[in-house]
Amino acid sequence: MCLGIPGQLVAITDEPRMMAMADVSGVKREVSYAPVLTGDPADLVGKWALIHVGFAMAIIDEDEAAATLEALRDLGEAQEELENMAEGAKAFA
Repeated sequence: MCLGIPGQLVAITDEPRMMAMADVSGVKREVSYAPVLTGDPADLVGKWALIHVGFAMAIIDEDEAAATLEALRDLGEAQEELENMAEGAKAFA
């Protein structure tokens, strides 16, 4: 099953490569913003996106992000994905 987890785009890290830093439940990870870019990349900072395999797949609003994260936590489906992301983040620390 594919799982997109809400994350907030907190910084543009590499504009030529279309990469941004996303905060996904406290875990920071670099993701491609190419699929969601519609204008100036700086306009994406602070936005919420569904993150899947290193890509921001869709921009969502903050309420939708919070509700989705809560539902995923309730279902327990996000835990394994968040642990995998944390392990991956350690490799870059």
